[in-house]
Amino acid sequence: METVNNKLKKRYVLVVEDEEDIVRLITFHLEKEGYLVEGAGSGREALEIVSEKTPDLVILDIMLPEMDGLEVCRRLRGNSQTASIPILILSARKEEFDRVLGLELGADDYMVKPFSVRELVARVRAMLRRLEQRIDPDLAAKDNANAAEKIIRSNDIILYPERHQVTVRGEERSLTHKEFVLLELLMENAGKVLTRDILLDKVWGYEVEVDTRTVDVHVRYLRQKIEADPARPFYIETVRGVGYRFVKT
Repeated sequence: METVNNKLKKRYVLVVEDEEDIVRLITFHLEKEGYLVEGAGSGREALEIVSEKTPDLVILDIMLPEMDGLEVCRRLRGNSQTASIPILILSARKEEFDRVLGLELGADDYMVKPFSVRELVARVRAMLRRLEQRIDPDLAAKDNANAAEKIIRSNDIILYPERHQVTVRGEERSLTHKEFVLLELLMENAGKVLTRDILLDKVWGYEVEVDTRTVDVHVRYLRQKIEADPARPFYIETVRGVGYRFVKT
């Protein structure tokens, strides 16, 4: 599989959408921002493209021919080579059930059609800015051969920010991009209560109106991956009416 995740290259965005006018609109505005953009008209075509070259971000419609977007999302998250690709669902389905289902399947964000192009670009920019910070080869730790790798540890959870890896009880866990950033933020602020608004601002990184349910869904999915008993979480506590706190150990 060819990778385009090289800082010297432009960020590569795959737009999976069967309406050509929408693909052209998104392509025009993202290319103005300096991104490389490619379109796929069906779910199967999208998976074929991804198998050849790994995008830095996927914008994904749900109602697609041959294979719907939810199944595409499920398959991307189920493949270790594509599990961490940021996914932004862009769909005409606006019911809470659809939004929650998309997030539970591993999407990092969800926008409803008709959409603001300006907001879409802002979300893409924020998601890719996080990616840039993760893969920057000029990090001080890499410049200094004697520098120790940054590690965030809490009991039996170890997070490696530069490697984008997490181990729980000695086993590596596959997290989506947003899940990883969310866990990193919570662990860095262990013992402190972080409100949903703070989490939205720090993790999603843009100033637009977003349903705080997005945070709740990601926390629930994250608990399923790191907690021994997600129904009785040890690490991530819910502070009713406020937000969440990572237990300081």
